[in-house]
Amino acid sequence: MNIVHILRHPLKSHGREALSAVALRTGEAMPWDRVWAVAHDASKADGSAWAQCANFSRGSKAPQLLAISSTLDEATETLSLKHPDRPDLTFHPDTEGDRLIAWVSPLVPQDRALPDRILRLDGRGFTDSDFPSITLCNLASHRAVEQHLGRELSIHRWRGNLWFDGNLPWIEFDWMGRDIRIGDSVLRVRERTDRCLATTANPDTGERDADILGTLKHWNHQDFSVRAEVIQGGSIALGDPVTVL
Repeated sequence: MNIVHILRHPLKSHGREALSAVALRTGEAMPWDRVWAVAHDASKADGSAWAQCANFSRGSKAPQLLAISSTLDEATETLSLKHPDRPDLTFHPDTEGDRLIAWVSPLVPQDRALPDRILRLDGRGFTDSDFPSITLCNLASHRAVEQHLGRELSIHRWRGNLWFDGNLPWIEFDWMGRDIRIGDSVLRVRERTDRCLATTANPDTGERDADILGTLKHWNHQDFSVRAEVIQGGSIALGDPVTVL
């Protein structure tokens, strides 16, 4: 098994970015992954601590968000977003949040809580788990979903971090409590990733076009990927082997 994709999502639910390598830190989420999030106007989150995903604009409620791609300039901390139905946007999330709110507003349903402000949480990140997690995704499991559904699917529906090409689908679910060495880092698998309606949206168009949750029920669950914590920081690059310790 080897790493085939490395992905981060600097602004939670608003874009993804492919990397060739990443340096993980012990006890933290992937660097720059979900470091920012868009709180809606009914949210009580203030950025001083982690908050549950219900406090933020996300793809399960606004599927058009899934079609956003992003590029982060780490030196300037500026973020560039692209969407097929919006002009390109480059902005600084800490100081130009109003530009993002105006840009994204046409992409969200107007009868729900609306985007209001951008929050930042360094190191911890606004992951969907109550601990700083990194998601490990199995390409074999993805292919199993494709085969059962009878069509090709983008891996970006799952919004994962580290993708490996496993020889069998769902083997990752057997790793609970196990340590996994990837490159110079070691991660401990803690839980399966439960899935929501965000997976039903096409990451190219933002339209809901596949019954992913119904398809997962074929295996008597609605999970895809596992969440792990970094117990030994280190570098990971494309092609690195994945070893269960």
